[in-house]
Amino acid sequence: LLPFPTRCRKMHRRYKHNLHSKQQLKLLRTAFDEIERDLTTKGIEVRSNGESKVPSQTDVNPNVMRMKPSATIQIHALATALKEKGEEVISLAVGEPNDTKCPAPILAAAQKALSEGRTYYTSSSGMLELRREICLKLKRDNGLEYTPAQVVVSNGAKQSIMQLVTALVAPDDEVIIPAPYWTSYPDICRLAGCSPKIIRTEAKDGYLLSPSQLEAAITPNTRLLILCTPSNPTGSMYPKAALEALAAVLRKHPRIFVVSDEIYEYITYMGEEGLEHVSFASLDGMYARTAVINGFSKGFAMTGFRLGYVAAPLPVAKLCAKVQGQITSCACSISQHAGVAALRMGMGPVKEMLKDFRKKRQFVVDSLKSIKGVVCSKLVGAFYALPQISSYYGRAIPGTAGEKKTIISDSTAFCKYLLSKYKVALVPGAGFGDDRCVRISYAGDIEDLKKAMTRLKACLESLVVV
Repeated sequence: LLPFPTRCRKMHRRYKHNLHSKQQLKLLRTAFDEIERDLTTKGIEVRSNGESKVPSQTDVNPNVMRMKPSATIQIHALATALKEKGEEVISLAVGEPNDTKCPAPILAAAQKALSEGRTYYTSSSGMLELRREICLKLKRDNGLEYTPAQVVVSNGAKQSIMQLVTALVAPDDEVIIPAPYWTSYPDICRLAGCSPKIIRTEAKDGYLLSPSQLEAAITPNTRLLILCTPSNPTGSMYPKAALEALAAVLRKHPRIFVVSDEIYEYITYMGEEGLEHVSFASLDGMYARTAVINGFSKGFAMTGFRLGYVAAPLPVAKLCAKVQGQITSCACSISQHAGVAALRMGMGPVKEMLKDFRKKRQFVVDSLKSIKGVVCSKLVGAFYALPQISSYYGRAIPGTAGEKKTIISDSTAFCKYLLSKYKVALVPGAGFGDDRCVRISYAGDIEDLKKAMTRLKACLESLVVV
């Protein structure tokens, strides 16, 4: 806080009465608190000597300055704040199966580990028992042979990606990221000190990166390609032929390493679309230059357990373990015991969850089709839709006659209006690299989903052509 005499001088013009009266001191304190809050919201540090300073590039890591706040977390925070004020807000913003109970065998394993006092550090790379189970899973589900030494278990797949990128890039390197992308990919690259290179894909192509686009994006500085299949945020999935076509390009560029994010592997609707999830590392010649990212959050409804992993060639896995050893030491021991149970329990609970997602997905598809001008690609995986609503941009929020019109110009403006007026939280497409869109997570309660889609339609159709 500012020294008291300084506070008094600053408030003197506003309050000219006896500065030592109890009432006036109270007013002074209130006024100062208001100023301090205002300064803090503007990023201004209030120092004890009465000086203030705006942080500059020279005061903080420039890589952090290049980062953007997570769009998903920002919207979720706004929705939570409204709920805390008593507003009835429906949030379709967060990517978690929060309408699905974590399977009983997983909870029982966590409780057993707690009761037995297994609350201490594990190996930095993860419990050997868990890493062995992950190797069995990769062999069974993906046809991939790994040893436990090639697996590093982390506090969520996001940490696994961060460590992998940190370990493999240099300041001049580029990372190719197809857009729309998961919101954290570019900023993970920025924090690691390299440059994300965004390649835009289209709904008409299923939001899939084409071989020609990949070839055109590659430069001598290209170090990584990040693929997410099934995709957050688009709901698309690369068929094997499409992955093979990308691999054919990469074979001509041996320096490029692939980050294959497969966290939504179990959430696919292949029966309806004739698609099958394929791990990029299983393609000819790609095992030695691919890291498989996966985890337990989505397929097992374990988001709060924070448990993910990377499986990679041994030299790369050792680098990831080296980074992790200096950051978090190891993943939560209780979560790791729960992870062992998840991999051993069988696929019954996962299939039940998928059956529920399939119904919700169809409801969202039908709802979006009923809104004129909205475009959405086929939803074949994960639990997201990314409809294009840009045909409504340039329209105005309805108001009274004579009022200045407020124009909806982009996805952020639309999502803010939808949240404030209709109490529905969606994530702006700008956060995923495509401002034409908004992201819908349909993993929550079906009744909330019905209300939200009704409100979304009403909001769009209420906008006035100007």
